[in-house]
Amino acid sequence: MTDDHGSIFDGLIGGDSSQWAFGTDFEDPLAGVDTTVPDGVDHADLAAYCLMLGDDALIMSQRLSEWCSRAPDLEEDIALANMALDLLGQARLLLARAAAADPGVVPVLPEGSPVPAEDALAFFREDGRFRNVRLAEVANGDFAHVVVRLLLFSAARLALLERLRGSDDKVLAAVAAKGVKEVAYHRDWAGRWFLTLAQGTDESHRRLVTALDALWPFQDELVSTHPLERALARAGVGVDPASTRDEVDAVLDQVFAVSGVDRPDRAPLAGVGGRTGRHGTHTEALSRLLAEMQVVARAHPSGRW
Repeated sequence: MTDDHGSIFDGLIGGDSSQWAFGTDFEDPLAGVDTTVPDGVDHADLAAYCLMLGDDALIMSQRLSEWCSRAPDLEEDIALANMALDLLGQARLLLARAAAADPGVVPVLPEGSPVPAEDALAFFREDGRFRNVRLAEVANGDFAHVVVRLLLFSAARLALLERLRGSDDKVLAAVAAKGVKEVAYHRDWAGRWFLTLAQGTDESHRRLVTALDALWPFQDELVSTHPLERALARAGVGVDPASTRDEVDAVLDQVFAVSGVDRPDRAPLAGVGGRTGRHGTHTEALSRLLAEMQVVARAHPSGRW
């Protein structure tokens, strides 16, 4: 087992643990970044806004990761996994920013728990404390379903991130600058597959239209404005999603036109008493997703992995 190059197992003992997926020496994801809250911006408001954007990315990442080993071919399997990782990276930065802006949003864990703030926010909040749009949490369907959902989600997120690059908050601006490149690929991937399925077989076209019809009621929430988003947009920190509506509609209409698919004529999904995902009101699908995603962390809140 040994030669001049040493044992293949040498790296398992000592050395740099950062190579492992679950190490105990993770660096602060915001290390070296100016986390000063801009003048005139409420710390709690900034944290809540970061949770909105971070939860969108986290929950969408989880849904995409569920496609691992299930895609039509190996190339698309890897593509979906990589897109999930892109969004997970965005989520980590945004949740860490929320914790830095207002430590009070981080769930209280047992004394001595090694769980970093961003992981605590991901794995130890109840569903009512998540602020993601409901489109992200809907249970997966077939391949056409993931294509449609990713197209709707990424078209809106890209338009928002492009504007967020001008945020007065240095962390949000940096996250957006990197995220634009990632989400542009997500949108283009979904657009190409939308066209492929629409103009493929009768069955692929039928499945695409079925998925679009089912998911379309969730689309309006992506371009609707929560009062907090409006306030932070005025403060120069956030983006009002409603300001992206025309751009998002133009992108989607172009995809529909090229694909020969009619724009759905379905009313937006109403909130519960006017409350949507941004307010912490979700579908049952989120509870089931979190039960699976959080089970190991909750069972071992003081564990080191």
